[in-house]
Amino acid sequence: MEEQKPKNFRPNLSPEGNRPKRTPNFSIYWIYGIIIVLLLGYRLLDLGSPETITITSLDFKNEMLAKGDVKKIDQIDNAGRKSIAVYIIPDSLDKPYYQEKFKNSPIKPKEVAQKGYPLFEFKVADFKSFEDEMNTFYAEHKDIKEVPKSYRQEGEFWGPIANIVVTLIIIVGFWVLMMRKMGGGTGAGGGAGGIFSIGKSRAQLFEKGAKVNINFGDVAGLDEAKVEVMEIVDFLKNPKKYTALGGKIPKGALLVGPPGTGKTLLAKAMAGEAQVPFFSISGSDFVEMFVGVGASRVRDLFKQAREKAPCIIFIDEIDAIGRARGRNAIMSNDERENTLNQLLVEMDGFAGDAGIIILAATNRPDVLDSALLRPGRFDRQISIDKPDVNGREAIFKVHLKPIKVSETLDVHKLAEQTPGFAGADIANVCNEAALIAARKDKAAVDMSDFQDAIDRVIGGLEKKNKIIAPHEKAIIAYHEAGHAICGWFLEHAYPLLKVTIVPRGTAALGYAQYTPKEQHLYNTDQLMDQICMTLGGRAAEEIFFGKISTGAANDLQQITKIAYSMVTVYGMNSKVGNISFYDPTTENSFTKPYSEETGKLIDEEVRKLIDIAYERTKNLLIEKKEQVEKLAQALLEKEVLHQSDVEELIGKRPFEEKKIIDVEEHKEEGKKDETANASTQNLETNIETSATTNPTENS
Repeated sequence: MEEQKPKNFRPNLSPEGNRPKRTPNFSIYWIYGIIIVLLLGYRLLDLGSPETITITSLDFKNEMLAKGDVKKIDQIDNAGRKSIAVYIIPDSLDKPYYQEKFKNSPIKPKEVAQKGYPLFEFKVADFKSFEDEMNTFYAEHKDIKEVPKSYRQEGEFWGPIANIVVTLIIIVGFWVLMMRKMGGGTGAGGGAGGIFSIGKSRAQLFEKGAKVNINFGDVAGLDEAKVEVMEIVDFLKNPKKYTALGGKIPKGALLVGPPGTGKTLLAKAMAGEAQVPFFSISGSDFVEMFVGVGASRVRDLFKQAREKAPCIIFIDEIDAIGRARGRNAIMSNDERENTLNQLLVEMDGFAGDAGIIILAATNRPDVLDSALLRPGRFDRQISIDKPDVNGREAIFKVHLKPIKVSETLDVHKLAEQTPGFAGADIANVCNEAALIAARKDKAAVDMSDFQDAIDRVIGGLEKKNKIIAPHEKAIIAYHEAGHAICGWFLEHAYPLLKVTIVPRGTAALGYAQYTPKEQHLYNTDQLMDQICMTLGGRAAEEIFFGKISTGAANDLQQITKIAYSMVTVYGMNSKVGNISFYDPTTENSFTKPYSEETGKLIDEEVRKLIDIAYERTKNLLIEKKEQVEKLAQALLEKEVLHQSDVEELIGKRPFEEKKIIDVEEHKEEGKKDETANASTQNLETNIETSATTNPTENS
């Protein structure tokens, strides 16, 4: 089921409900922006009044006043500096005198005059002498009408003050905008502190009134993990129940598991179910380019948590800050280590924090610092593995709720056909099946749509228009037939589900799909059969075409991993002995945990093991040459063969599922067989592979 993002998953919650307090963008950014634009326009474009041209009083009288061009004049007293501002009639500005005056000026005189601004200005000694001169002029030129005049006073004090105030408003407005931009993230305490809040925690807070759309009912296949985290919530809700006998509430729990298995989903469900404050933050949120910021954010996070105690802090991807210190001096990061040191102190410092439980998630527990994992910090490690067939069936049922499916859909069969799938993979399959059915205009999603969706998730998008030459198609058919026949006639190989030569994705020209068994222990016979089955494609090419191609690149990678694991990890080689050279703490180290002589021996034994498996595979395919031919020809004709089709062509698989061996009987047989005491999680892609693909790239 597709996860819905909680609408209130924000740190700053209002007291009334779960809506965050937030100032609308319009009232801040737009208002500041408009004010700054207007002030800048006023200052830079000088929209208040254009500049005037300085003239002499003689020009004013003879060239303007005498010719009837003056509209009015202003007598201006600017702190003792007396001047006359001259307003010209707009129609008079076409005369040669004015054209010459404004020849090199950017001012458009007619527009300025029409707006009512003066164009010329000249100084006078005092207004009394100027008025006497004007009276004399009018007496001599009785045909000239006296122009209106006015008087205004300006001060030199207020002009500079106004300039300073306008400049300060512009600077302050710009600073406020920049600070709000730089302080885009808000901490759990709420409020935008700008650059001053860079050391504040960015944890998101869920409180009791917050609505979260995910609960434990949406989490399937993780029954044991749900019990653990539900107990943690119960610790906080009823602490006396556990402390009455002298017990202590655990400090923290670490969710450990491969990607996509539901660690973060489980934490979200915990936030939905918990009746205590729940802080959620990612490990990368502590990382910053500024020194000391990460440690400051840790301190602020725990400060907020103490105020809300009892509460839960969830740190997703804790390996971002929790990697072991001092492991690689060349790539050390002082800021990250300071953040980790502060986290260690806060989790179990001199003054303990009662009522605060730390919940963290990671898929790399091997790289975490040992100080994090010791008792008193992360007291519990909750393992979240890929689900078994029952868990996958439960996950399918959860994700199928919003999908309209056919009544004939067999959910249990879907779970059996998706071994090794995590919860995220199953969610993807359900979504792809719905999209495929919609493209086919179906009323409901049926089994064939889910089969196509599984194929797409495993092999990629089907390449219907990919042009493949006939001789290449034949090579692919025999290659996949070799895989299928080996899996069919090898006792410990995975049962074949489907084989196809339809190209998918960017590299797969065809693949054989199997259904791995739900098991945790593998012996040498089982691993050798897996290697032989994987080499079946390469061996078939050599037998039927006399040459090999690049199509087995992915096969060779898989068998190399399995063979090296058998020799160097699981102690399944008599010459190397019962020794394991695998050490996760030295994974990125430049040194090897064995000598050059031992390394040479390991390479020789791995090559010998693969050569033995290859010869065995070739002998099997030569023996079953007729069956390979039938299967390859059927693939060239139909392109896709299911298990039932293979049974019709070559008969039923000769091996039946063996019953579980009794513990005592297993101990007796263990004296003869070398048993690999390794879990499925450790083997990972070395063994549990549900498809063999043929990359088109050269190996």
